Amino acid sequence: MTSVNMLQAKSSLSRLVESIEQGEEREIIIARNGRPAARLVPVDALPAGQRIGVARGKFEVPDDIDAHNAEAAALFLGAQ
Repeated sequence: MTSVNMLQAKSSLSRLVESIEQGEEREIIIARNGRPAARLVPVDALPAGQRIGVARGKFEVPDDIDAHNAEAAALFLGAQ
């Protein structure tokens, strides 16, 4: 784990991001006044939350699901 100060991070951000992308560093701590303030990590290293599509296959979509699209669009657009 590498630690850099804020000024160094600002002046070499591209290099820091590149070292994260290439796997040279797993995480980089950015410090302000000697105290850790932020952590630079690869996007893939972030914990994944609940994903869209978790209910796939748990219910059936009715054939007439789009039956009221025109009516709903008219309500949104203010037409009657």
